[in-house]
Order: sequence, then C-alpha cells, then structure tokens
Amino acid sequence: MIVWFEDDAPAERFGGKGASLSRMVRAGLPVPPGFCVSTRGLDAAHSGDVVHGLEEALDRLGAAPVAVRSSAIGEDGTSASFAGIHRTVLNVRRDRVASALSEVRDSAFSDAARAYREKRGLPSEARMAAVVQAMVVPDVAGVLFTRDPVTKEDRIVIEGSWGLGEAIVSGIVTPDHWVVSRDGRVVEARIADKDVAIVATADGTAEVEVEADRRTIACLGEADLRAVVDLARTCERVFGGPQDIEWAVAAGRVYLLQSRPVTT
Repeated sequence: MIVWFEDDAPAERFGGKGASLSRMVRAGLPVPPGFCVSTRGLDAAHSGDVVHGLEEALDRLGAAPVAVRSSAIGEDGTSASFAGIHRTVLNVRRDRVASALSEVRDSAFSDAARAYREKRGLPSEARMAAVVQAMVVPDVAGVLFTRDPVTKEDRIVIEGSWGLGEAIVSGIVTPDHWVVSRDGRVVEARIADKDVAIVATADGTAEVEVEADRRTIACLGEADLRAVVDLARTCERVFGGPQDIEWAVAAGRVYLLQSRPVTT
C-alpha cells in the first residue's frame, strides 16, 4: 500500500501524480524524496496496518515537515489534470500527516471534483491515492509549459514568483513571465509587481506581503532560468510529449515537483 518513488508506482493503484514522480526519480530528475500511498491505503488510512506502515515510511523519509498531495486515478492525464481541485496540504508536521491524507481523500468527493469529472466525462466514482514528499521551502517557485498552452506554439512558457507556487496556481499574484524559443533564446520577458507570496510558517502556510524592493526584481536569474528550461526538456523526453511542470528553487538548487501532460 506504500511504495517509494524509486520503485514502480502503477497509475492504476497510485494515481497519475504518484506514477509520474516515480518515473521522474527513476530517470534521475531532481525530485524531493517521498513515497506513494495507494487508493487502498488511503481508504484505510486510520487502520492499524496502514498507520504502522506510514510511521515506518516517515521514519525512513526522515523529513519534517512534509507535503501531502493528491494523486487520484485519472488525475494529471492528457484529458484531465484536476489542477486546483484536489487537495494539497503543505508544510505538514508529522503528527498531522494522517489528517492531511484524510483531507486529500475527502477532496475527491467535493462538489468541484464531481462537477469536473462530469464535465470531462470521467467515471463518477472517485478513487484517490496520495503522495508524501519532503517539504521544499522555496525561494522561488512556479510553473512551466513545454508548449505554449494558449497559442499552441512550439515554445516554452515559464511563470514564477517568490515563495511557494500556490500563489500562482491560486491566482493571488501576477507572476514573472518568460517565453523561450526551442533554441534557448528568451523571446519575451515580463517582470511583474509581485506584491504577495505564500510562505511556509511554523504551522502550515500563510500569505504575506513582499518587501517593496523585491517586488519588481526578476525572481529567476539567467542561470536558474536556463536550468529550469533544461530540466523541462528532459521531462519532455522522458514522457514523450509536451509537459506541464511545477518547479521550485531552494538554496540555489532547482527541484521538480510534478510533470504531467499538457491538458488538451
């Protein structure tokens, strides 16, 4: 019911996100360490066997806090991403992991999730798995598309802002925006006034104001921008098609948090 990213995590048991992260780790990509909890394990998250297995996995992970993310069956596919619909719980203390897993499971049965499944023609019965990862506390985070999601042009689109990427996903900040051609040239750059950020706190996350002297500074320098683009190209090769990627930069290192097909 629990498998590590280094092992095979079939999507039919561990969902799209778990399967993707497993494949990324096995391809040598810089993914924060973690493990997958199967649909069966999540359904029985408070049973003795699962609790014991979870405690052993957290001991091995040795990271506190963690990020607990949804990984539903059918999530992060070419026809349905569920982005912003299923629950993600960040900066979770060890004693709250089981509770966070329950929140993730319950999000599969929300009105928004039901409406999304109906709109996409997906089965009405939800099956939710989850991933638990070492929490990366980023200086900068964002999203990247290896094909322009608006124009469908063969170019790379990057958006980033200070703090956690949830500020971009939730739409509370206008991010910096770059467009990079296939030969690596920056063909467009818009540096935004990034007035707010979501940051990790002692007990979860919080929205804070960004210092005035940082708001209009580009959140990615040339080297980090190039590193993010290079990793995105590797993801595209690994998965064999255009990718929608979540990334973060912490303490000078670029991490990949997710790679999924660009939703049609």
